[in-house]
Amino acid sequence: MATEEPHPAVAAGDHTAYMEYTLERARLSPPAPTKFCVGAVLVDADKDEILATGFSMELPGDRPGDPGTTHAEQCYFIKVAERHRVAEERLHEVLPKNTVLCTTMEPCNERLSGNKTCVERILGLRGAVGTVYVGIKEPETFVGENKGIKRLEDGGVEVVLVEGMRERIMQVSTAGHGSQTL
Repeated sequence: MATEEPHPAVAAGDHTAYMEYTLERARLSPPAPTKFCVGAVLVDADKDEILATGFSMELPGDRPGDPGTTHAEQCYFIKVAERHRVAEERLHEVLPKNTVLCTTMEPCNERLSGNKTCVERILGLRGAVGTVYVGIKEPETFVGENKGIKRLEDGGVEVVLVEGMRERIMQVSTAGHGSQTL
């Protein structure tokens, strides 16, 4: 079972501080020219408590259905599912009523690997995650225009773009891509 280090205390409703923590998580992702380094944090908004964190490729490559390519959001869904001993499809039964998701980059709506997208995972939670805080929209580098935000909003999930961190998030996200223009 995956375990996590202690999380920092964050003041109630301070989504910029949560985004700073997601950026710290993203820095842990191994850089590569074929992926983005993304960090994500799952929060019980009623208690202002971090439930789990994740970063791209955090978990080992032996995960069923997604070997070696775990996305940041998927990592914390796996951790919560393991902690509660439920399948991912039943996470909505164990997540707090007011769970929010913070991620450095817009959740994926398409995966070149053909694996389940992060948007599908979030929408599959049956409303357990009502709000997603996003640092930046996904660049068109790999799949063209990502319509993850639109699909989440169409599915009843509020999406909030956290302003003021774009350059730093892009720098971390594109680590390993060679020279990039912001």
